Amino acid sequence: MLFAAPRNTPTDPFGGLETQRLRLRRYTGRDLHLIYRLMSDPLVMRYYPAVYDLDRARIALGNVARSYERYGYSLLAAERKLDGVFVGHVGLLHWDDVDAREDVEVAYMLLPEYWGNGYATEASRSCRDWAFANIDVDRIVSFIVTQNAPSIAVAERYGMLPLKRIEHNRFGEPIYVYGISRAEWLAARTTE
Repeated sequence: MLFAAPRNTPTDPFGGLETQRLRLRRYTGRDLHLIYRLMSDPLVMRYYPAVYDLDRARIALGNVARSYERYGYSLLAAERKLDGVFVGHVGLLHWDDVDAREDVEVAYMLLPEYWGNGYATEASRSCRDWAFANIDVDRIVSFIVTQNAPSIAVAERYGMLPLKRIEHNRFGEPIYVYGISRAEWLAARTTE
């Protein structure tokens, strides 16, 4: 079996996160159609190198499973609590080849019909908080294509600041590195 059972213990709840309106759960082997639906949408993928076909979606799902096993986190299926409807995915990605260091990225991608509802900000904030509480990192980042104004706005709404621009990288487009340090996160939590 590719996927481990979701971890829902107090020390490692990643894969069982809930926000006010969303339930974030680990993908399972039965969720290929969800990733395919999301990543085959040209609007969703307009800032990415390619729209996914079924084979690429299958590879993506396998990569998510391997990340769960190796790091304990990855992308999570985001579903509305109200009706269980899949709205996209949000989660954490491990990178060691983007900004010349190892980083944990908060990543988010929603179906167009759910844009503008604050779901990405709500879920990203929850993932950021889980990462700082459970992973020994000095910062959390988001790598965003420079033209992707909606994703930049989401990152800023949940506390990220622009750190740098990288012209040449694995994504093939100039990107901004947005981030928040552990110290900044802790300071913000004491003033909330």
